[in-house]
Amino acid sequence: MVLQVMKWDIHPDKVEAYAKWAQTAIKRTISVPGVVEFRAYRSATGSSQVVTTYEFSEMSDWAAWNSNADMQKVMEELHTLALNVNIEIWGLSPVVPEPIRPGN
Repeated sequence: MVLQVMKWDIHPDKVEAYAKWAQTAIKRTISVPGVVEFRAYRSATGSSQVVTTYEFSEMSDWAAWNSNADMQKVMEELHTLALNVNIEIWGLSPVVPEPIRPGN
């Protein structure tokens, strides 16, 4: 499993444009083969920070997705609407390779 975690702040002068863009951007990113799951989060305190996660089965799936022309276009667009864009790629922990849920 590979997890891409992205964080950014919506540009304060582009909130409306960002909202319109996000509706199509999400659909475009998950239509590129390789994505197992997508999630998006906003701060409970109401800030303009966004966190998204994309899950992939293997690093090769992430690499193909990341290099896709449609994905590259979405990333270029994001950089015009957001500040402080940060991308991290995570793999499984050797200590906890499977989910642990309460009661298991």
